[in-house]
Amino acid sequence: MHYLLTGATGFIGSAIAEFIVKEGHQLTILTRRPYPNLHSKNINQIICDLEDYDSLSLEKFVSIDCVIHAAARAHIMSETSDNTLIEYRKSNRDATLNLAKFSLQNGIKRFIYLSSVKVNGEQTMPGYVFKSDDSFITNDPYGLSKYEAEIGILKLAAESRMDVIIIRPPLVYGPGVKANFASMVNWVRKGVPLPFGMVDNKRSLIAIDNLVDFIILCSDRAKSPKAANQIFLISDGEHISTTTLLRKVAKAYGARSLLLPIPVSLMRLVAKLLGKSDMANRLFGNLQVDSTKASELLGWKPVITMDEQLRKMAEYDKARD
Repeated sequence: MHYLLTGATGFIGSAIAEFIVKEGHQLTILTRRPYPNLHSKNINQIICDLEDYDSLSLEKFVSIDCVIHAAARAHIMSETSDNTLIEYRKSNRDATLNLAKFSLQNGIKRFIYLSSVKVNGEQTMPGYVFKSDDSFITNDPYGLSKYEAEIGILKLAAESRMDVIIIRPPLVYGPGVKANFASMVNWVRKGVPLPFGMVDNKRSLIAIDNLVDFIILCSDRAKSPKAANQIFLISDGEHISTTTLLRKVAKAYGARSLLLPIPVSLMRLVAKLLGKSDMANRLFGNLQVDSTKASELLGWKPVITMDEQLRKMAEYDKARD
């Protein structure tokens, strides 16, 4: 197969690219600037800006079997700009629709859009699990821009023969992960005492190996015909607490787990006083997703457990130390 991939230099995109090349498929990436280290007999680069429709070139999209759109303007919790929604819409909605329209014009049959569980919301209430057909939508600028992109590409699919598959992952982890998850791992590795010994929440996560496997399954029309024009929530299939996650990380890295039994109510109060309620919700709130649609409709099962993925992370980080 010949894949067209965006976001190839990011955490998720680079894992997708590595898998595609390893399997011997042809890969073309869209990027705003050239990356010499990506030169390979199986990797071509197209330099363009997806926000500028005129920068796309018809002849460069020849023979593409599937587009995987993983590029996005990342969600930043501390962002306060008055133009935040405008910027998110340009990068996450308008750029996505430009690429989808161009893909349709070039006869591409499958378009996979990597959206986000933030379309559903920031957290689930006790006893509730997010589903792909939930009718309520977040007011968060990032999640809203992703939702508007979903609506636009599904409309294109309804008016054409191009299949669209939308995937909304929760937090993704694995070798090379960055941001808050990487910071958490570093704290645990250094043996920093953390006040998270009494957190009894439930959160869904997705290992990068599982996410990539599901994306590749959806890219093959013969193997996943029922995926066409569907929205999927995807996870490892287990819901764990922040406390359990930190203990698993410590075990994988051979570190001592120093989790202090501080009441969550006290930490929420402190977080509120410091203006960090959003961060507290991530650490202490629930966010569960129902990924049974992937198994029932496509027969998909996770290819790696959380413990196995965390061990791979530990091996990766130790090799870099």
